Amino acid sequence: MSVSSAVKVSVVVVTFNHAAYIDTALRSVYEQATDFDFEILISEDASTDGTREIVQGWQERFPDKIRLILSPANVRSNQVVARAFAAARGDYIALLDGDDYWTSPDKLNRQVAMLDANPNLSLCFTNAEIVGDSGVPAGTSWTSPTLKPRLTLADLWGGNPFATCGSLFRRSSVAQIPAWYDGFFPVTDWPLYILFAEQGDIAYLPEMMGAYRLHAGGLYSAQSRRDKLASMDSLYRRLNACLEGRYDAQIHTGHRRYFLDWAREYIGQGDATLARACLAYANGYRKNESLADRMEFLGVAARLLLRPRRGRDAAS
Repeated sequence: MSVSSAVKVSVVVVTFNHAAYIDTALRSVYEQATDFDFEILISEDASTDGTREIVQGWQERFPDKIRLILSPANVRSNQVVARAFAAARGDYIALLDGDDYWTSPDKLNRQVAMLDANPNLSLCFTNAEIVGDSGVPAGTSWTSPTLKPRLTLADLWGGNPFATCGSLFRRSSVAQIPAWYDGFFPVTDWPLYILFAEQGDIAYLPEMMGAYRLHAGGLYSAQSRRDKLASMDSLYRRLNACLEGRYDAQIHTGHRRYFLDWAREYIGQGDATLARACLAYANGYRKNESLADRMEFLGVAARLLLRPRRGRDAAS
């Protein structure tokens, strides 16, 4: 039997080498208690660990619910996400990485109700718990529970506030995802949120309804802290170019804020090396800087120079 075209939500599950996790992810989707029909669209990128065989088994068991998009060879780009969005049939799209999962059976129902009642919204997010790393205390949330319940595009320039597993997109907000999105891999979420936030506001539900799995196999989370800083600097610059400078001032301000905030964080941790790297990034991509902005930068730099010494600096 083919998947019905009369679905309210398309759940896009993106997966590569998630054999240890994909059953949990799909079970959490399949067990959603909804008063509407939804489909599960699995975009699998030529895994080498048996993930493909697992998702094929799921599709064989539930052919009325699950469709597969299988890469003939590893694509290793955000095309794996974009192609699934293009194939989605639902009014709304929920995005879930194959190593994450949902923890509330009401997740989709709550978000659909929010978007149905507010046609000016393009996105709705729930909070998520960070799991899977022994260094993360139980109950640690991905997003601050005190984040305001309504956000705009302007709120996204300081960094990505949401885990992918918390997402629900209004499909009609972005008719076609631009080709430049493919090149932001392995960052799949933040540029996508920006594209949709251009078209409408964002609702935030503070309850933790999903789990973001932090593990060594994660393509972004496995990067070193220094590499993540370099990736973020590049991401800001490339976003500005891809968006043709129409948010130039906001992007420069967001970039400065992002790296100054991390400079403060690393100073507090006693990591002078990474704090200096953050200051260098903040100083290297500034434009039309006000006197107050410059004074803020110099204040953070002074704090680094005057910090109490604790023997050798961390990571020096």
